[in-house]
Order: sequence, then C-alpha cells, then structure tokens
Amino acid sequence: MEKHIAVLPGDGIGPEVMTQALRVLAAVSEKFGHTFTTEEAVIGGAAYEAHGEHFPDATRAICAKSDAILFGSVGGPVSELHLDKWKGCEVNALLGIRKAFSFNANFRPVKVFPELIDICPLKKEVVERGIDILFIRELNGDIYFGEKKFFEKDGRRAAMDVAEYTEDQIASVANTAFQAARKRSKRVTSVDKANVLHTSKLWREVVHEVAKDYSDVALEDMLVDNCAMQLIKDPSQFDVILTTNMFGDILSDAGAVLPGSLGLLASASINAEGFGLYEPPGGSAQDIAGKGVANPIAQILSVAMMLKFSFSLQAEAEAIENAVSSALAKGARSGDIVQKGETAIGSVAMTDVVLAELA
Repeated sequence: MEKHIAVLPGDGIGPEVMTQALRVLAAVSEKFGHTFTTEEAVIGGAAYEAHGEHFPDATRAICAKSDAILFGSVGGPVSELHLDKWKGCEVNALLGIRKAFSFNANFRPVKVFPELIDICPLKKEVVERGIDILFIRELNGDIYFGEKKFFEKDGRRAAMDVAEYTEDQIASVANTAFQAARKRSKRVTSVDKANVLHTSKLWREVVHEVAKDYSDVALEDMLVDNCAMQLIKDPSQFDVILTTNMFGDILSDAGAVLPGSLGLLASASINAEGFGLYEPPGGSAQDIAGKGVANPIAQILSVAMMLKFSFSLQAEAEAIENAVSSALAKGARSGDIVQKGETAIGSVAMTDVVLAELA
C-alpha cells in the first residue's frame, strides 16, 4: 500500500512526540511492506510565526492532497495567551481545520491498560470490570457553530450562544456510531438532554430512525447528567457513546481521566468520506516542551488509529497497540504514569521499547 500523510506537529511537545510516532510508522512500513510518504506543514503558533495566521492556506493545501492528517498539538503557555501568536490559536487552528474538511465525527477511545490499573482514579473493584469505551462526538453542529452575540437587555449586559442541529448532521454521525459498534460489542448509548432541549428531542428522534437500519446493534438512550454519573459509577457498562458536540466535549474529557493520563489517549476526527485527522487530545504541554520527557504513546496510538480507520490496516494497527501494551507490561514508564518505586524514562527511550516489542 502507498499512502501520503500530511504531518502537522504544531506547538509545545507536538514536534518531539511526532518525531517518535513517525519512527513507529516507519517501522510498520518496513515490517508490513507499505510505503508511507509524509509532508510536513505548520499550524497553530508555529504557523503564526511563519504566515501570520494559525491555519494558513499553504497548510490547507498540503492537507487537501493527503490521504490522512497526523496532528500534534497547538497552543501556547498560559502566561502568553494574550500575545497575538497565541490569542485564539486553538480555536482558529482546530475549528478551522475541522470546518475546512467537514470533519463531523470525533472518535476518542478510552481504555484502561491492565498494566496501569493502579493509576486509574476509580476503585479497583470498579476498574477490574473492564473499561473500554469509544466516544463518538458530532463536530459540526451545536452551540459551537450557532449564532453568538453580546448585547444589552434592560440596560444590562447579556450574551447568547445558539445550539442548532439539522437531521442530516445527526443522521450522519449516528450512522458512523452504529457502524463502529458493529466492529465492537454492538451497543450504542445515545446521550442527550431530550427532557429539556429541542435539539436533543430531534437528536433522539433521528438516532432512533437510523437505528432501524442496524437491528443487530442495541441502542440505549441516556440523559447527559446520568451519563456523567455512570461514567464514574460503572464505566464498564458502556461500549460506544454517541453524543452531541458540547456534551461530547465534556464527557470525553471526563472519560479521559480514567486511564490515568492523557498521554495514553489518541483521537480521530473523520468526515463523511472517510478522510481523517489523528491527534492526541492532551494539548501542547508547554511546561515540559523541549525536555524530552513527554509521553509519546498518545501520538503513537494516533498512528494506529490512522492505519485502522483511514487505511483499513487492522493487523498493522493492532501490532502497534500490542507493542504499546507489551512495553507497559515490561515496566516502561514515562513521567506522567510512573508510580512509587518505578523509574521514569524519556520520550525516545519509551519509543525504543515500543519499537523493540513491535519488532
């Protein structure tokens, strides 16, 4: 197989963990006989330095001619967010690229590695039931893309953000979720607030219409406040969680704490044609950037997701996932997951162990 990949390292720890992930991609290419070519482009603060904007046309063009996008992270130090380089950086870069390529479904797997069960914040008896959830969040609608304004009402300041959904937006991401569930345990939990919100009433109605085409997949409705509680009380009950843009943003971040570190999680944003962007959800971590200590696993697992979802290379993706699990089983620990009595290793050393297991 021959594929061309746009590589957007971004800011902070993005470039250093991306370097490690590309080492793993090269190893997979050699092991399985594929040809993966890459082309690097700037985004975020790095793009602002070069082009005066966070998502320049040159980067958009490189992404448009690729078969998939590997994304690092964007954003600056908290103390510098007032500077032009960083002001609106994440919104301009992330929402810009999502809109440019109509990414409408975000995939975020949340899995607790057996080797790291002790760093999960939940009680051991809860974790031992197993935690393996796939969050699928709609990306193009809801309050983030609706009308926004500041105004005065009765002489007082007021603000408004409008949540809006169309049935086509809902149906598209619902089909994506049911198809994903077919490859897992064939269960979808659709999360809404249909007891209050009209957008949620429409959401539930359309999801049930789509479900008729997937008689082999079990569908459950759950209100978002109950889902937030159940994620902590009994996360093992979930397989695929399908939800709206805002609820998904919040719930997937709540779920992200369960493995014990954001450095263990990957994510994907995919459009209706199957074109995808793959990234760690953990951010640029400017406080440790350049120190060589960042956990590369999230970026490495993003490569695995790319192979699985964009290129349908299941065996290759599983080889990476198994190598990561084996590395953890053998005691490889970066600083974010190290426990008392263990020794932390850096980004390069962690990747070396993964590569050894892959080989």
